[in-house]
Amino acid sequence: MKKLIVMLFAATGLMSATIPPTAVQSPVPDSAPTESPTATPYDSQLNRLAEVLGTVTYLRNLCGADSEPQWRASMEKLIEEDAENEPLRKEALTASFNRGYRAFAAVHTTCTSAARMAESQYRAEGATLVDEMTARFGN
Repeated sequence: MKKLIVMLFAATGLMSATIPPTAVQSPVPDSAPTESPTATPYDSQLNRLAEVLGTVTYLRNLCGADSEPQWRASMEKLIEEDAENEPLRKEALTASFNRGYRAFAAVHTTCTSAARMAESQYRAEGATLVDEMTARFGN
């Protein structure tokens, strides 16, 4: 987990990527099993990180950050590697990312100083979450 999260933040310059308006497609079909996911001690932080990443992705795209097409693949890899055979955890991570993306899409339709400030604050929160998770749960 640690290597993948750090790779995400380092390789993408803290989320300067392009995600299409549909954000990340849910990897879980409608007929997915309903068994309880295997909880990990960092699930709440990882879900928050996914939400933050969705927010930052939307805001950076809105404000004209350079496109980095490898971002979507990196996010999908994070979801795949952290919740490999757990469809409900995959769905939760995808939903968190999309919630962050869509929440700001509903509010910010143009790049403003408030949007730039929010993006900066969310990037800082994402970096803090990564630091906390790797320090506590490591590799």
